[in-house]
Amino acid sequence: MLRGRVRRGREADHGGHGGDDPLDAAQERRVRAVLALGGVPQADLPDGVQQVRLRLLERAASGQEAPRDVSAWAAVVASRLAMDWHRARARQDRLGERLAAQRPPGHTASGEDTRLLSLAVAQGLDELPGPQRQVLVLRFYADLPVRDIAEQLGVPEGTVKSRLHTAVRALRTRLHENEVV
Repeated sequence: MLRGRVRRGREADHGGHGGDDPLDAAQERRVRAVLALGGVPQADLPDGVQQVRLRLLERAASGQEAPRDVSAWAAVVASRLAMDWHRARARQDRLGERLAAQRPPGHTASGEDTRLLSLAVAQGLDELPGPQRQVLVLRFYADLPVRDIAEQLGVPEGTVKSRLHTAVRALRTRLHENEVV
C-alpha cells in the first residue's frame, strides 16, 4: 500500500520509471537537513537517511497504513534518530570515562593495548553461549535499549536483563583471568 503510493509519486517525477526508494529527492534532502540540524556529523548522515528509509519500508512491510504526509513523518523519525545518536555518543563518552578511571594513574593506552583488549573481548564473546552473546552484541554494539532487544528476540525484558548481567559478568571474569583488564 505504501509502495504503491510512493511508486505513483516517483513515476510522476521520473517519467514512469518508478523505483523502490520510499523517499523522493526532496524528502531525502529534508531528512538530511533535520539530521544535520540535530547535530549528526556529515559522515553519519547517509546512515541516518538509510535508517529513515528502513523504518518506512518496515512500516509498509508490517501492513501499517502509509503516513498521510511521508515528508513530515520522515522528518520526525530523523529528529528522533538525531536524539538517539546523541544518546549513544553520550553513552560512549561515559563508558570511555569509566574505563579511563579504572586504569592505573599514569597509564596511557597504546595502540597495542587497544588491539590486545579488542582481541580479548572478541575471544570472550566467542566463548559465551549464543543467547548471551546475542543480547550483549545487540545492547553494546548495536546500541539497542533492553525494550527493543526483548521485542526483537520475542522474550521478556527480564530475560534480556538476566542474560546481559550473566554475559557481562562472564566476560569481565574472563578478561580478569587473562589479566587483560
